[in-house]
Amino acid sequence: METVSRVQTVIRFREDVLNRARFKAKQQNMSLNAYLEEVVAEAVRPKIPKLPKDFKIDPGIELFSGIIPAPTKEQLEADDRLAYIWGKGGQ
Repeated sequence: METVSRVQTVIRFREDVLNRARFKAKQQNMSLNAYLEEVVAEAVRPKIPKLPKDFKIDPGIELFSGIIPAPTKEQLEADDRLAYIWGKGGQ
């Protein structure tokens, strides 16, 4: 089991918010502290996972990469944004 250090903090809440948090914690059979820690941890958890550079894409998923056709030379010349994006990794 991972050892996690904890830091004592003081936070002020509006009374109605605190009462709702107590109610939610009780519904989930959790202490108020544990419930609030879980809520805050979820709120600050990164939403987009970072993949390692050596991550291998499943071959079945990799097949979808050909769905969007490469832009034509004329399209790239007509749209600087498309040319920039395509130059950054589309080829």
